[in-house]
Amino acid sequence: MLKAKNKILITLLLSLGIFLGTSPNIYTLANEEMDKLSNTSSSNKYPIVMVHGLMGWGNTELFGLNYWGGFSSLKDHLTNEGYTVFTPTIGSITSNWDRACELYAYLKGGTVDYGEAHSKKYGHARYGRTYPGVYPEIGSKSNDGSIKKIHLIGHSMGGQTARLITQLLEKGSTDELSTPQNNLSQLFSGGKSWISSVTTLSTPHDGSPTARETSTFLPNVQQFVARLGSQVGVIDSDNPCFDYRLDQWGLHKKTNESFKDYKERVSNSSLWNKTKDFSLWELTPEGSKELNSWVSAQDDVYYFSLSCQDTHKDSLTNHQVPDINMNPLFIPSSQYIGSCISNNPGEVQITNNWWANDGLVSVLSAEGPHEGSKDKITPYNGIPEKGTWNYLGTRQSTDHIDIVGLYKCDNKLKSEYSTLAKMLTSLPK
Repeated sequence: MLKAKNKILITLLLSLGIFLGTSPNIYTLANEEMDKLSNTSSSNKYPIVMVHGLMGWGNTELFGLNYWGGFSSLKDHLTNEGYTVFTPTIGSITSNWDRACELYAYLKGGTVDYGEAHSKKYGHARYGRTYPGVYPEIGSKSNDGSIKKIHLIGHSMGGQTARLITQLLEKGSTDELSTPQNNLSQLFSGGKSWISSVTTLSTPHDGSPTARETSTFLPNVQQFVARLGSQVGVIDSDNPCFDYRLDQWGLHKKTNESFKDYKERVSNSSLWNKTKDFSLWELTPEGSKELNSWVSAQDDVYYFSLSCQDTHKDSLTNHQVPDINMNPLFIPSSQYIGSCISNNPGEVQITNNWWANDGLVSVLSAEGPHEGSKDKITPYNGIPEKGTWNYLGTRQSTDHIDIVGLYKCDNKLKSEYSTLAKMLTSLPK
């Protein structure tokens, strides 16, 4: 039996992630503005890469359950319509930096390189798993001379990861450039216009008050997650039902490694220490502000954002309260966000502008980066602008998980993703 404290931790972690529960509502992604562009003929055939959020996965872990579409795969649906779609599995609870490095290796092929400077700074291994590469030709030239690119779609934290890998490809990393060129990952060298578009769905660009509250009142949540991840690796290191991908922190049992050696390696992991190289920090308003200060919209990339709302104004308190259809798991978080006021020195101020939410993320936060950012956000009018956040609007009666169809993926939802795919592949090269 789990201790009461651990039960509380699990509940909050699941609220920050996307496990359990059902939701009868379905969102409407297609709208008149998007149709203006999607009705044109396809202008590019770039692959679509769908990046999962916190506590997520891309392929069919958890006994065949897809993050994108549940038991009715959205990837398969779009593939059958002629699109090339990839759904990578990257770190479920690690930092956006580490996840971006894994996404790069997944696409291009090779061993994950988290960067010499980054790895030394945060005290974990520099290299991770090796991938064959699902799209090694990315960045090469097509027959018409154009660069082979991709479209990134990120849900929740996946949107932050998509922004970060785009930044690194374009601008590189000043810290990592001190590494000798013959030992430098090309992800950090910059000068790569490989991303055609970034689309974020319910992404906490400015973080979530729930993440701050969790880290404040449960300071050991990071250690709890690390312990949980290490134990999953012990249960079946070769074929886990859920892989946290904590290899760089030493929290994955190696093949033929004795339990004694594994236990010693786990106890020496730097992840037991408080670190900013972890998902929970970057999901707080302060962590997101820090990320926004150096990750910006690139001039040659199309950016789209979509927010969701599943709350309404209470006539007595004026607070935002959950709609009746909201996933019960999200209700405590939604109630907290819907009434939160915070103006503590040194923290991002939370006002009633943040109150409308989807259970985990404020509508304001999902619009695009505001805190610490100079990015421009503008309502999408059917004519996409590069280097600007083309805001697709707010989907009402839609909680945080409805948008990926994990628990309900009917024909209407599939059609809506088809509209999005058509819009992206209609973008000019």
